[in-house]
Amino acid sequence: MIKSFNRQEYVNTLNLIEDNNLNTVCLAANCPNRYECFSKKTATFLILGNKCTRNCKYCNIEQGITKIDPNEPKKIANAILKLGIKYAVITCVTRDDLEDGGANHFVKVINEIKKINCKVEVLISDLKGNWDALNEIVKAKPDVINHNIEVVKELFTALRPEGNYKISLQLLDKIKTYKTKSGIMVGLGETMPEIIKTLKDLKQVGVNFLTIGQYLQPTDKHAQVIKHYSDEEFRKLKELALEIGFDHVESGKLVRSSYNAEMAFN
Repeated sequence: MIKSFNRQEYVNTLNLIEDNNLNTVCLAANCPNRYECFSKKTATFLILGNKCTRNCKYCNIEQGITKIDPNEPKKIANAILKLGIKYAVITCVTRDDLEDGGANHFVKVINEIKKINCKVEVLISDLKGNWDALNEIVKAKPDVINHNIEVVKELFTALRPEGNYKISLQLLDKIKTYKTKSGIMVGLGETMPEIIKTLKDLKQVGVNFLTIGQYLQPTDKHAQVIKHYSDEEFRKLKELALEIGFDHVESGKLVRSSYNAEMAFN
């Protein structure tokens, strides 16, 4: 269900994004929160193009390769200034075709955002286990580094055939002295013991912030929803995650990785 939103502010934000030829995960992934977020003059910017080299079975982003806009870092910083954003979230499509997975471009975006005195959270890919590339992003000093585990280990092969559960955990482990974040979707056929094991794995590698959201099928070509979790079940998942030791947990039907990101940071 779409929450009530300020239609004029939504249109203003949408126009700003489109006029500057910027990509957002809000639109590319058909996020159900985009109306609320745009009307609050915020968005999650998507860098490195609008097509992904991987083909995860739950994701609405088109597969393929697009050119990287060299002016994207400055354009994003200018959009952030115009929107008055004080905490920016930057995510990306996975670029397995690039040797560094797009890390250098991430650094350029982070640097431009820091010039305008804005905090920045980055949601990165697994970089195919390129730890030198990861170190370049870390050295740029974003305020939070997020890497979503997305699904329980048992569903990786079916839903994330080009991903690797172990590499994702290794990435998070290598930055555990940093403020880190991860997220998981439910409703894809996972069991409660599998969820608990995944949450414990994430906590073991030092994840601070966690998001848990309901998977919604983008089209009939994507993975089917096996279960719709109730509000009560999401409340219990949040309680469970807090008991495991996470500092902050967002858990709910429409929760996505960047939802209320600034609040979690604060």
